[in-house]
Amino acid sequence: MTTDTGPTTAASFLDAPPEQFRDQPFYEETLTLLRCVRDHDFDTLAALCDDDFGIVDIDPSGLARPVRDRAEWEDWFRTLFATLDTMGAATDSAIVDYRALDAGPLGYGVLEFEQTLTLGPHTARFSCVATIIWKQTPDGWRESRWHASVISSEVPPELQAAADAA
Repeated sequence: MTTDTGPTTAASFLDAPPEQFRDQPFYEETLTLLRCVRDHDFDTLAALCDDDFGIVDIDPSGLARPVRDRAEWEDWFRTLFATLDTMGAATDSAIVDYRALDAGPLGYGVLEFEQTLTLGPHTARFSCVATIIWKQTPDGWRESRWHASVISSEVPPELQAAADAA
């Protein structure tokens, strides 16, 4: 489980993930993706993602956000990270379940995770599932497609109002 203390605490699941998923392909890469979002690390995220077919991501209010090409992808993450920074919001993730297959030059994973968005004393929780397509490149494995869906959410009214205003 994640904590309500923000993205830089040692208590983050992402800083000490359990060993149970380590035998799954792309686990370390998946952890890196989640850490990049938590840390608003655009450069590392951009280097790990090709997203040939775009992505479907989750916006700060928990709604689906389709992103169709690389230029839109870069704009989405730069804007998202800047918005979260301006709001003083922190995000974090905890993996609930993870399974993946390496099928040669392509692979895929199914990631169930809890995403949190904390603003001041308020924390929203989103139970999510993501399908990640990985492709092998000369530089290693790269995310080729990310599609996330919110399964359930708990958003305090104060946080919903702040997200809507952003």
